[in-house]
Formats: sequence, structure tokens, C-alpha cells
Amino acid sequence: MNDAIPVSKTIPTGGQTIRPDEAAHFGRLAKDWWDPKGSSAMLHKLNPVRLGFVREAVDLHWGGDVRGRKPLAGKSALDVGCGAGLLCEPLARLGAEVTGVDAAPENIAAAALHAEAGGLAIRYMAGELGALDLGQFDCVTCLEVIEHVADKGAFVHQLAESLADDGLLILSTPNRTAKSRLLMVTAAETAGLIPRGTHDWDDFIAPDDLEQLLAAAGLQMGEPRGIAFSATKGLHLSSDLALNYIVTARRA
Repeated sequence: MNDAIPVSKTIPTGGQTIRPDEAAHFGRLAKDWWDPKGSSAMLHKLNPVRLGFVREAVDLHWGGDVRGRKPLAGKSALDVGCGAGLLCEPLARLGAEVTGVDAAPENIAAAALHAEAGGLAIRYMAGELGALDLGQFDCVTCLEVIEHVADKGAFVHQLAESLADDGLLILSTPNRTAKSRLLMVTAAETAGLIPRGTHDWDDFIAPDDLEQLLAAAGLQMGEPRGIAFSATKGLHLSSDLALNYIVTARRA
């Protein structure tokens, strides 16, 4: 798809997914995660675009009222790699009973404090998803996370096991292209738009490779949408997958 570069290394299945160094890196950012001008500023810019996709996907999957304010009322949602709760809180406001899981305890602490201050009842837990035994959820989200895990095959299986039979899984991740290497790693980290050391381009996943990982876990991937950037539109949903993309998946 587009100018995706094939993965040249074997992706393992069956092991620990958390990388302690990755968890420590993001844990160090916990204190200013909610600052729109802080180290997570790019996530704050990205979040409205992702939420637009999430809302549309939810409405299409369950056939809800597109004008309704709480399309996830009566449903459970799990956000994997939740950070300090930038997605969990909007999911709760959309009516879901939300659980957030993250590898960094510092993020979970920051998320819980922010949710409490906002009067939101969100359950937060730190640790390996497969070891937490959380059960299944109607909606599972995993945005900008899979590129940071050690064992991508095992991780996708954990996501699949967390999904209810009629559930909806939503993932987003950078594409593995020359453009993503230039803009998301070299340029963004050099310019300070993203904290240094956030991304390893070798861990980026092309849509075709993600589709294979999902299929191996018994899930069918929907048509991916690109998250692109332009000077006139900023970050926006697009047919251009070269930088970043977001997809749905459900049981095959």
C-alpha cells in the first residue's frame, strides 16, 4: 500500500510485549502528558483526528444515531497503551464503561488523577495486558502503541482475546515508509516536536503486515485511512497512508 517498505525481519509470536525501556521513556513524560504545549503536544493535535475516526467507526459498527452524544452507552471499552488517558476520557464521555491499561505506572497514576479531577469513573491498571485477566470488551482501542511493543504477534493476540464476539477493535500506527522515517523520526525528533527516542523506524508496520498479524489472531482488518499532514489542513484523515494510518478490525 502506497510506498510501504516490506518488513525485513521476522515478527515473533508468543512472549512478553512490554519493553522496560519504552515504558520508562513514556513514564518520564507522565507529568506533563495533559499539557497541550508539553512533550505530548503532537498527541493533542492528533487526538481530534483519531476521535473523528473512532466516532464514525462506532456509529457504523453498531448502527447508532450519528447525532447521539453517547453512542457507547451500555458498552465497555478498553484502551491499551492508554498513557495518561487522552483517549480514555473521551470514550467515557461517549458513554462507555472504560478501562485503561498502560505499561508505565507513572502514566496510570497521572491518568487516574486527571480523571478524578474531571469527575470521570475510569478504571486504570498498569502491566502486561495478557497477565491482567480483564475479560472481554465491546470496543478495544490501541492507538500509536503497537510500534512500541516487543512481540507484536503476541500483542495482537492479546488484543483479540480482549475483544467481545461482536466487538470493534481500532488501531493506529505509523506506516513503515521512507516518508515516515524522514518526518516522524528524523525531522520531528530533531525539531523537538516529538521527544527524542520515541520512535524506532524499524518497528513501524506497513498495513499489509498489520493485516497479516490480525488475520493470524482471527481478526479481519477494515480499509485503512491515512492520517496525513498538510500546511493548509494540518493533521487530517486522508487516503494517503504514507505517514500514519488508522484501521478497524473485527472477528473474521
